[in-house]
Amino acid sequence: MSPAILLSFLIGYFLLLIVIAFATSKKSSDNATFFIANRNSKWYLVAFGMIGTALSGVTFISVPGEVGAPSGNQFQYFQFVLGNAVGFIIIATVLLPLYYRMKLTSIYSYIEQRLGFYSYKTAASIFLISRTIGSAFRLYLVVIVLQRFIFDSYGVPFWVTVLISLALIWSYTFKGGLKTIIITDTLQTFFLVLSVFLTLYFICSSLDMNIPQAFEAIKTSGYSKIFFYEDFMTNGFHFSKQFIGGVFVTIAMTGLDQDLMQKNLSMKTIGEAQKNMFTFTGIFVILNIFFLSVGALLYIYAAKNGIEIPLDHITGKPRTDFLFPEIALNHLSVVPAIVFMLGLTAATFATTDSALTALTTSFCVDFLHMDKGDNANADGAVKKRHLVHIAFSLLMFMVIIVFNTLNDESVVKGIFKVASYTYGPLLGLYSFGLFMKKRGLHDKLVPLVCILSPLICYLLNANSATLLGGYTFSVELILVNGLITFIGLLLISKKTALQTRF
Repeated sequence: MSPAILLSFLIGYFLLLIVIAFATSKKSSDNATFFIANRNSKWYLVAFGMIGTALSGVTFISVPGEVGAPSGNQFQYFQFVLGNAVGFIIIATVLLPLYYRMKLTSIYSYIEQRLGFYSYKTAASIFLISRTIGSAFRLYLVVIVLQRFIFDSYGVPFWVTVLISLALIWSYTFKGGLKTIIITDTLQTFFLVLSVFLTLYFICSSLDMNIPQAFEAIKTSGYSKIFFYEDFMTNGFHFSKQFIGGVFVTIAMTGLDQDLMQKNLSMKTIGEAQKNMFTFTGIFVILNIFFLSVGALLYIYAAKNGIEIPLDHITGKPRTDFLFPEIALNHLSVVPAIVFMLGLTAATFATTDSALTALTTSFCVDFLHMDKGDNANADGAVKKRHLVHIAFSLLMFMVIIVFNTLNDESVVKGIFKVASYTYGPLLGLYSFGLFMKKRGLHDKLVPLVCILSPLICYLLNANSATLLGGYTFSVELILVNGLITFIGLLLISKKTALQTRF
């Protein structure tokens, strides 16, 4: 596949996004538009567009790649997805009514009103750190693919590729913010979904199969096992770990995350927001089935054509993330290659553009208080927001460069995993606020609890085999993290005179 064709496609794709951005922000580009789209979003657009935000470029290439991984993943990821679905329902029925009742712009304002100033700043800081690292990591893994298959051919340095990617994202989000992103993410999700189905079609055609034959081949391939009940103590794929982890990861990393919730808060009523979440949940579950099916077909295709899993140029070991791009860009025809790049680009930038907007919103609201009093319409408020937006773009750029400088896949993934631990304290903070309504906190001690909890979790995870009789944690560790935070908050709590109404 010619790099020139792929580059031309990318240029055309971003020109389209920039045109949409300027069209949507032409009438208004004030802070209310940027933060919450004037609370006038259509629920069906948000529901569909959230798919692109929830499914990053990492999901697009990693979920299919892990189906045939040597560790025997198969379809075990679907256990986690089922837990995600339950988590989304809890968000729609518990958290969204709270956010709408309080008319929040930043969801961390709840912590301020319920627990206090330091708790509020701690929660907002956790989000800023976690989302910056997490989004940088997701973009980093996809930029590696762009670098390998396009920009290396032109001698473009890695840092320039990163800078170009972030500059393009900034160019179509800086004016309209959330109002623009709801439209562009809807378009990008359409491209993402289209690419999944077209990829299935093209691989089936290459294998001389129709769709029913393909699903029968997947069923009998040895890649399609979903439920794992063996060896609870040491098996990270065990159903209970994946399902419970899926529930609480979703509550923490979606329901307590400004990025995903910001879109839900942009609708007129709680009814529309809930309708959005229920619709999104159904599409999310179904689409992940197709992602896993693509993965099985990729390995069937690779086995038939003698294709090995590509080696990572850093570690020299096979890296399943590269199987999908390797087959799509080097072994199929031009159209499937473009379809793959369309899906990868859509998934990646739908996630990153949303994250940059949410980071900007959280900092402006939670630290600069640009939603309060005269600050909302103060002279220079929009310019200040633009500067914050640029600053977070540059911060993400620097984080990605650090990832690349480390030059060690295991270290980079370790950093991302540690970043994911930080959502545990959010789980603990919100649980305390919701369920301990007759108790307050010694507010100044909350940051200490929220720092100690992930550190304890990290040490517990590293030594669980010794401390817990061979037990190995998986994604359910976030629940333990939240529980440790909750216990720590109880230890620094005090009775309040009146029961909170929140």
